[in-house]
Amino acid sequence: MLVTIHPSRLNGHIQAPASKSSMQRACAAALLHKGDSLIHNPGHSNDDKAAVDIIERLGAIIEDRGELLLVHSKGVAPLKEEINCGESGLSIRMFTPLAALSHRKINISGTGSLVTRPMDFFDEILPLLGVSVNSNNGKLPLQLKGPLQPADIEVDGSLSSQFLTGLLMAYSAAGAAGVTIKVKQLKSRPYIDLTLDVMRRFGLTVPVNRNYAAFEFPVAGTRDKPDTESQTVNYTVEGDWSGGAFLLVAGAIAGPLTVRGLDPGSTQADKAILEALLSANAGMAIDTKGIHMHPSDMNAFAFDATDCPDLFPPLVALAAYCKGVSTIQGVSRLAHKESDRGVTLQEEFGKMGIRIELDGDLMRVHGGSGVKSATVHSRHDHRIAMACAVAALQASGDVAIQEAGAVKKSYPDFFRDLDTLGAGVKGIFFTL
Repeated sequence: MLVTIHPSRLNGHIQAPASKSSMQRACAAALLHKGDSLIHNPGHSNDDKAAVDIIERLGAIIEDRGELLLVHSKGVAPLKEEINCGESGLSIRMFTPLAALSHRKINISGTGSLVTRPMDFFDEILPLLGVSVNSNNGKLPLQLKGPLQPADIEVDGSLSSQFLTGLLMAYSAAGAAGVTIKVKQLKSRPYIDLTLDVMRRFGLTVPVNRNYAAFEFPVAGTRDKPDTESQTVNYTVEGDWSGGAFLLVAGAIAGPLTVRGLDPGSTQADKAILEALLSANAGMAIDTKGIHMHPSDMNAFAFDATDCPDLFPPLVALAAYCKGVSTIQGVSRLAHKESDRGVTLQEEFGKMGIRIELDGDLMRVHGGSGVKSATVHSRHDHRIAMACAVAALQASGDVAIQEAGAVKKSYPDFFRDLDTLGAGVKGIFFTL
């Protein structure tokens, strides 16, 4: 699918999309919560749909009421022998330990870039927990058979915190007591805060967090019984700071616009976009009605995205309009995304006249010289498509984005929302 962005000014207000980080964790927690769960403001991205399908296959009964999902569960009791995680990295890493709670043999597959991502973490860790695992040389598909038996282990958190999210939930559901998960070099700590918060809200036993270096599950009788155990849980999916970051940057480049539905008190890692916007001297004001953005003379900024690597694409779009050389730390976190995002950003933004240097873990973006008309390619990466579209808003001419339909993965209404705000968008995007 080809979408073309014409140089435009934006004006109006827009609701941030539902957070897939929040939505997918809520689906997992609703599966583990024995009883009914009401998930309000459910997301409808491809990753969200994958999570819903997975918990149905693992035994949940779901009633879609439009603005909410009613989930009834008795815990993990697979109805199917296979689950497909689509292209969702969070789903494969979070639901694999949960599927391992069952005695049944389960096949786990995915599509697109997910089949090339390393999954040898499971080959190394799950056998230590009594789970039989077979993989395709550390990649999908996986075949596993449990049940998972919690034990003292140490895991490497440097690649992704999502593996730890799955283990924490699985340990809780398996009744872990008197065991500890030690973690080395944990990245993306705010996402673990989100995981623990979701577990708490769904009545799951939450381990003691020892400064992110260890998570201790107390022995039975020494821990508090969750207030929501066996009760109906009501959970509202937050607005998504990951998708909202693109809207905020769009407002800083081509506003004015107001973004609603983003909670400044959220535990989402990508809330840190506010720090980058402030550092760049972006025109911004926050009140009870939302986050108001307007164009201003912006300067180069320095930002550490190690704990929020999904911010790299909107940060590059922002840096393209900042005078000077902006530096973004954390490039090593980008290699195993939907594309090798460091290289992809360098190449696709290079087509638009923005020079990007990659120096080990550091990215340097030379901005302020203007964005040029070009034809770029999403590389089938949703965040690359959105970053190019945002950067195109004040380009010297049209920017055509090939395979723009990649936005369906996380923000299917992205181009529709830009159009609503007044952007010049050409393409068949209303059916995304």
